[in-house]
Amino acid sequence: MRTHLAAALGSAVLTAGTLLGAPAAAAQTAPGTQSAAGLPTPFHVAVGNTWTDGTVTWYNRSVEVVGTHKSVSQAGEAYCRRTWAYTYDAHRNKIGSGGSASSDTACGNTKSYRFTVPADVVGGAAFVRVCLDDGNLKDLLCTTPLRRL
Repeated sequence: MRTHLAAALGSAVLTAGTLLGAPAAAAQTAPGTQSAAGLPTPFHVAVGNTWTDGTVTWYNRSVEVVGTHKSVSQAGEAYCRRTWAYTYDAHRNKIGSGGSASSDTACGNTKSYRFTVPADVVGGAAFVRVCLDDGNLKDLLCTTPLRRL
């Protein structure tokens, strides 16, 4: 009886060890990148009644920015809203920038956006700065969402 119990226990331990030692499922990848380097990080930037709200997803050589921005006035480019992001390396050197397409500019409405910012250094961006811009691409207010691993 003890021999059978010991064999069964040994088999269970080996099976658990094999499962626990198995490699994790492949990480999700963005087009043109290698593997994912972090989890989506939320951000929110508001200026008056206008705002940008979304997430930054970190990849090895880029970041993807997805969200929605809102403008309450159509009175001109200064009242329209876009979202822009900058990537930086660990030494705080800017390595890339990019933003929402001109067709995604919000002028008196709310628009969705999705764009990729390059971070073409080993390991990708150390941090990202996301800004709410006016229609002339002037940064109005920025935030630096912390990278989640």
